[in-house]
Amino acid sequence: MTIPEQTATAPSSPAVPSSPEALLKVEGLVKHFPIRKGLLRRQAGAVQAVDGLSFDVRPGETLGVVGESGCGKSTMGRLITRLLEPTGGRIEFQGHDITHLGVGKMRPLRRDVQMIFQDPYSSLNPRHTIGTIVSAPFTLQGVRPEGGVKKEVQRLLELVGLNPEHYNRYPHEFSGGQRQRIGIARALALKPKLVVADEPVSALDVSIQAQVVNLLDDLQDELGLTYVIIAHDLSVIRHVSDRIAVMYLGKIVELADRKSLYEMPMHPYTKALLSAVPVPDPRRRGVKSERILLKGDVPSPISPPTGCRFHTRCWKATEICTTQEPPFLTLEPGRQVACHHPENAEDQVPQDVALASAREAVAIVTATPKSVETVSSEETPSKPSKPSKEEAAQEGEAVRDEPAREKAESSTDSASADTAEAPTEAEADAVADASTDAGGEVSEETAEAPADGGSADAAPEAADAPSAAEGDGPERSEGVRKE
Repeated sequence: MTIPEQTATAPSSPAVPSSPEALLKVEGLVKHFPIRKGLLRRQAGAVQAVDGLSFDVRPGETLGVVGESGCGKSTMGRLITRLLEPTGGRIEFQGHDITHLGVGKMRPLRRDVQMIFQDPYSSLNPRHTIGTIVSAPFTLQGVRPEGGVKKEVQRLLELVGLNPEHYNRYPHEFSGGQRQRIGIARALALKPKLVVADEPVSALDVSIQAQVVNLLDDLQDELGLTYVIIAHDLSVIRHVSDRIAVMYLGKIVELADRKSLYEMPMHPYTKALLSAVPVPDPRRRGVKSERILLKGDVPSPISPPTGCRFHTRCWKATEICTTQEPPFLTLEPGRQVACHHPENAEDQVPQDVALASAREAVAIVTATPKSVETVSSEETPSKPSKPSKEEAAQEGEAVRDEPAREKAESSTDSASADTAEAPTEAEADAVADASTDAGGEVSEETAEAPADGGSADAAPEAADAPSAAEGDGPERSEGVRKE
């Protein structure tokens, strides 16, 4: 819906809301963090975390905010809860301008605006018990609930699915999901009208995520809460949100209801985000899916690109995208898009020249489903191939020859053993013949040779012994003398 223009000067007294159905109204919200350098700490630049956000939140609805890391989602949540001071823009809550209210004037509004922080481990004081943590809003606001603070805290613990007996326990005694439930109980203590949940399930496992998401839905139905939920998980946002805002580099590029955004995205960045979401639908098995891969990194918020901030990674970028920032227009009822060349809608600048680098800014990957390959393999199961006749004959011969081969190997081993023992007998015969021819005189070396069978030259002598043993006696005796 189109946001009507606001007056430049803030009213001195509470004014009548310009949009009765809007609980929260944001227009042109800006937050720049200065960068200071040098000895005098002069400002050398600024991080443009949030730069011109405009949206509204109706009572009882859930607005989901998605985008890449560093796009300014958490900063936006802290701005609308006034935990950070805005650099510019306007924030209205129930028709009252709260953009620059001081701490004292914001204190009464804290009952109606609460926040669930992202990290359940650092958002709870480890030195305080759960009872002290959850009862802190009552103490700070000076509220005395009926039945006493302890009874109300135990009721809140039971409301979020915890045991009331955990009143005196400390945060380290709980799991991550239980700590997040404690943070939810603290946020709901004063019965607020608006709850800003900064990634309430990102630090939890899948089963705990489902529990916390269902808990938020149940509490919304029971207490009539209004949520602004910030998350990365597009599946969680689709489950809990009524409308979704897509952020990129400090700006909202598309704002639409849940069904329209997921079925027919208009901004190219939204289309690229949704293409990366896996669809757990068995009916989509066998359907080829295309994923859009954006090349390059997100530009720095210190010096964002001129014109459209997405043109450096957009496949539809033209010359006008580099120079002129696209306006945030209502192209359909309930749909606002900031793009010169939106998808599934009329081109705003049809005659513009496309950039040469636009084709290289994106890559489309077609994923072939494994179910097709699985079905084809199941329909034609691979059968073991039958061996041919020649292979069967060779295998039969090998089987038949195996006993004979083993017998031959055993005989070869026994023959080699006999051969190893033969040189010792031949050497003994040679020594005997030599002693007979020499008149019974045997040298000490010849007599000791058979006894020293372990010498290094025993193997060559044993190998030559059979050939010497085959000759006559004199020849054998001469061989022994030479040795």
